Amino acid sequence: MAQRNGVRGPMSALTEFLRSTGITPTTIARRVATQEQPQPEAGPSRPRGSRRNTAAADDEAEEEQEYASDNLDEPEEETQPQKKKPKLSKAAEAKLKAKAKAAAAMKKKKGEDDEDYEEDGDEDEDAYTALSKSAYGGGSKPPVGSFETCAKCEKQFTVTKYTMAANPGPGYLCHPCAKASGTDPFKKPAAPRKRKTPADKRKVVHIEERSFPTLVTICIDVVARHIDDVEAFGDIGTLNLEAISKAISKNRSLTSENAPLFYNAEQTKLVMYDATNLSPDAFIAMGNLNPNLTTLRLDFCGPLNDTVIAAWNNSLPNLVSLELFGPFLIREAAWLSFLESHFNMEAFLITQSPRFSLDCLNALVEYSKRTLKKLALREVGKMCDEFLEQIAEFSKLEYLDIAEPDHSCSDEGMIQLLEAVGGNLTHLDLSGHGLLTDEVLSEGLAPNLRVLKDLKMTHLPEITDAGVAALFSSLDKNTGLVSVDLGRNPTLGTPALEALLAHSGATMQHLCINGWKDVTEEGLSLIKDARELRTLDVGWCRAVDNFVVDRWVGGDDGCRNLEELKVWGCGRVEGKWGRAGKGKRRGLRVYGIESQTVL
Repeated sequence: MAQRNGVRGPMSALTEFLRSTGITPTTIARRVATQEQPQPEAGPSRPRGSRRNTAAADDEAEEEQEYASDNLDEPEEETQPQKKKPKLSKAAEAKLKAKAKAAAAMKKKKGEDDEDYEEDGDEDEDAYTALSKSAYGGGSKPPVGSFETCAKCEKQFTVTKYTMAANPGPGYLCHPCAKASGTDPFKKPAAPRKRKTPADKRKVVHIEERSFPTLVTICIDVVARHIDDVEAFGDIGTLNLEAISKAISKNRSLTSENAPLFYNAEQTKLVMYDATNLSPDAFIAMGNLNPNLTTLRLDFCGPLNDTVIAAWNNSLPNLVSLELFGPFLIREAAWLSFLESHFNMEAFLITQSPRFSLDCLNALVEYSKRTLKKLALREVGKMCDEFLEQIAEFSKLEYLDIAEPDHSCSDEGMIQLLEAVGGNLTHLDLSGHGLLTDEVLSEGLAPNLRVLKDLKMTHLPEITDAGVAALFSSLDKNTGLVSVDLGRNPTLGTPALEALLAHSGATMQHLCINGWKDVTEEGLSLIKDARELRTLDVGWCRAVDNFVVDRWVGGDDGCRNLEELKVWGCGRVEGKWGRAGKGKRRGLRVYGIESQTVL
């Protein structure tokens, strides 16, 4: 029961529930006091009088007044007088509790229109010091639609579900007076706060933090962004032209209009890394404006056609090195005329030229057999064993790339080719010849490759782990390899890696064992002895984890010169190595760590 000073002590859950719905000893006592009870004996309750009747007894009498559980939730219709009951028994008290629970459930189900009391809008009221929300009135709230007199302005108004009790009571307030008191009766309950989505707490580990760019890099970026207005810069010199060419090729900004920036009548070498947007006329102008070219490299040169090749036959008479990526529009007749007019070629490197035929290769042999040192016929659809017979005619060949044909060459044809030209080869790429077996390794590579430095053999499903191990065990250890790419050969494993590192570990700078799924942790740990290693690709090697990488780069006795590490598909690598497990090492760039951005 509330004390006169407004301080209440602890109360039970039932008492708190009854108080929140307006059922308190004080309100019940007031209700009973307003009823006329001519006789004390028990009986049906009498008709209820006006709700505006005041209590006949004083406050002390109200506190002593008892109430009957049968009167808590009576209907509004008239009833017979009821006898005042003495003190409740335990059974009556239990009945009171059950009745109160049932009434509360029924009111909740009916909705807001049948509620007896409304909240006063004070959402932040202290539950332990606030008075009952219905204690301001003299009793139960009048029914909706009835007439009442405002306790403040004494004007008659119609009761609605928004009508509020006067504070202090008794009585009720009309809507204008309720608003004037500082409480909005129409205020909607505050919407529940939406739970904030938890922020992503994953920490991105940066293996190498980007340093400030150099002045040269900034200038190159500015020129690349304003390449169409490059004439406003004046003479920028030829020292950084190749770097600018790389920069503008990233977004394919090289066009027929700005290409003359890279032209010079006196230069002998020209490289363009993306010539997609150059028209055939621009290629013809290239030859006319660079008549002294001896070396020409064009990547993504799809618009290059027979007309351009015919024009180059006259405009580029000194050309001895040609490298083209994607000249798929050039026909056989154009190739024949070009090779005839450019005899004594030293480097002929083409990729993706489906019309380059055996007759074209015969013309190259006829006019450049004694001078050709570099030959690349990569992704040439007509490659076959007959091509290998003609390639064997180049006695001074040092660079050979015949990778990714439509149909693989045979072991016999490849062995005969290596017997003819293998003695001078420093670079060999046989990737994509799916029919080659260990026989090529033992009879073609092992006895003939005496000065080989770069070896690339990817996508060779027929070679075995034992065959590769035997190859490196039989090679001369005095001629260690510098670059080895044996990726995408899932049959290779620890024996092949151990033999490779034993032969070339001291000289190797580039190593790719991507896809060696069965190589063990012990075999991978041996890579730390390759002190000169600069790039390493161990993608999709299942045994690679933080501890293995830490052996390579974590200490001073590992691969101290390593600049690039690729760990694509290595799910156990998290970037936690090195000092304090932060994975940072100056000069090292790591690619492929899951859920991380690595610079």
